Amino acid sequence: MSATLVLVIITSIISIFCFSNKRWFDHLKHYPLLENQNKQYYRWLTSGFVHGSYIHLFVNMFVLHEFGRTVEDYLIFHFGYAGGIVLFTFTYLLIIVMGDIPTYFKNKENYSFASVGASGGVSGIIFIYILLFPWHNLYLFAIVPLPAILFGVLYLWYSTWASKNQNDMIDHEAHFYGAVAGILIAIITRPDIIHEFITHLVNEFPL
Repeated sequence: MSATLVLVIITSIISIFCFSNKRWFDHLKHYPLLENQNKQYYRWLTSGFVHGSYIHLFVNMFVLHEFGRTVEDYLIFHFGYAGGIVLFTFTYLLIIVMGDIPTYFKNKENYSFASVGASGGVSGIIFIYILLFPWHNLYLFAIVPLPAILFGVLYLWYSTWASKNQNDMIDHEAHFYGAVAGILIAIITRPDIIHEFITHLVNEFPL
C-alpha cells in the first residue's frame, strides 16, 4: 500500500469522525488565536486532517491520490523504496505546516479566523508534479485543459488575489504558501530537479 493511499485513508477517517464530533473538529482546526494564546501549534498539522464537508474531503483526497502517487514514485525512484516513502510522507506533512504558519502570524489576534483542510498540502504536491511535468495538461475546473506550468502560474496569481479580495472563509494564503513550500522542499531535497525542470520546459515546448 502506498504512503499516498495511507494518508488518504487516515485523513478520511479523521475527517468523517469530526463531521459528527464538533468538539474534536474545534480541537484540531487551524485557529491562530488559540495557537497564539495557548501555544497549540500542533494545529498547524492537525488542521490538514479535518475538512468542512464531504465534498471538501473528496476533492482534496482525490487530487492527493492522483498527484501524490506520481510524486511518491518519483521519490522512491531516486531515494529507494523506504527512503522515498518516508520522504514523501515527511514532505506532505511539512507542507501542511508551512502553509499554515503565514496565516498564523497574520491572524493570531483575529478571533474570527479559522480554517481546515488538506488543500495547502495538496497544493504543494501538485507543484512538485508541475516541476516534474511542466507541459502535462492539468484541467481547470476539471474541464479546461491547460499546460501544468500555466495552470501553476494562474493558481498562484488567483491565490494571491483571492487572499486579498475574497471573504469566503477559504485559506487562500495556505494554498499559495503550500505551493511555494512544495517547490522549496523539492529543490532542497534534490537540487537536480531544477535542471530537469528547465530541460523539460525547453525541450518539450509544444509547437
